[in-house]
Amino acid sequence: MLKQTPLYNLHLELGAKMVCFAGYQMPVQYGNGILHEHLHCRSHAGFFDISHMGQCLIQGDATASELERLTPSDITGLKPGEQKYTVLTNNDGGIIDDIIIARIDSGLMVIVNAACKDKDFSHFKRHLSDRCSVKELPDHSLFALQGPSAAKIIDKFSASATDLSFMQACETDINGIPCSISRSGYTGEDGFEISVANHYAEQLARLLLAEDEVEPVGLGARDTLRLEAGLCLYGHEINESITPTEAGLQWLFKKDHNQFPGADKILNQLQRGSDKIRTGLLVESKIPVREGSEIYNTKGTAVGHVTSGSFSPSLGQPIAMALLSRNAVTLGNTLYAWVRDRRIAVTVTQLPFIPHRYHR
Repeated sequence: MLKQTPLYNLHLELGAKMVCFAGYQMPVQYGNGILHEHLHCRSHAGFFDISHMGQCLIQGDATASELERLTPSDITGLKPGEQKYTVLTNNDGGIIDDIIIARIDSGLMVIVNAACKDKDFSHFKRHLSDRCSVKELPDHSLFALQGPSAAKIIDKFSASATDLSFMQACETDINGIPCSISRSGYTGEDGFEISVANHYAEQLARLLLAEDEVEPVGLGARDTLRLEAGLCLYGHEINESITPTEAGLQWLFKKDHNQFPGADKILNQLQRGSDKIRTGLLVESKIPVREGSEIYNTKGTAVGHVTSGSFSPSLGQPIAMALLSRNAVTLGNTLYAWVRDRRIAVTVTQLPFIPHRYHR
């Protein structure tokens, strides 16, 4: 049976089209459609219900050091109020999941992907010692407020949240509703993610949606926004057979850290270069090039495949991300995809497609 977030009835009230996603009934779009929602988030502010994602609190004196041994990142160096994007790796160097870790007063708050939360929580419990306690938080919802108007709106309710810089977090309240807020998101825009107890979820959602510049945004526009921002989606750009190096996530490595699963393979790729590289593609056609499409060079040799592809509302043309052979990834290089027996030219381009507007 499909699960529902605490905002299920509100989504129906707002005219959402609901779909099955990661075991939940989730809004894919509302009445105005994906294109409108996408552009509204880029120009004003979008409200996203992301309560299907997993949240847990990990506590204990050894928590940071033990978590660091499960990731290639610097977790012990996280200061109070800081958060970090990282990945959990397996022994073959692949990515179990990409996660967010924040140091708050009560411990380390971890946010994981909806489709991965059961295996992630089991992974923590299996690999962390009894000096660490893992508390799942199914009684908490998660929202995102994203876009150039987000800070102005949050400032009406919490000055401490507005004072945050990108990838910082605090515990505060909004109109008396206690919550944890981070300045982060999945759109490339400035914005915030808000964790709140389920019994306050609808009250807080209605409060934010009552703001003139805020409109609800579904999973459809969330995907096109993150694609324009060049951000990975689990099961597409990253999975258990793709390494962080191949996914272009070298920036999350801690210098001289080699005590994490798959370190030998990953660090060897980091030093010598990986055979495959994630890159952007501009599609020279009105026809989108979708996930799974094979990419060929001018000689007709297959050089990789598309991991995500869609129409870009901001650019007015189709775009894609692909995992390609390293020798095919030269900026401006013309490659080809076959779509419904038509050869479509694509141009290798740098990521992101749309510049990030994070508040640093």
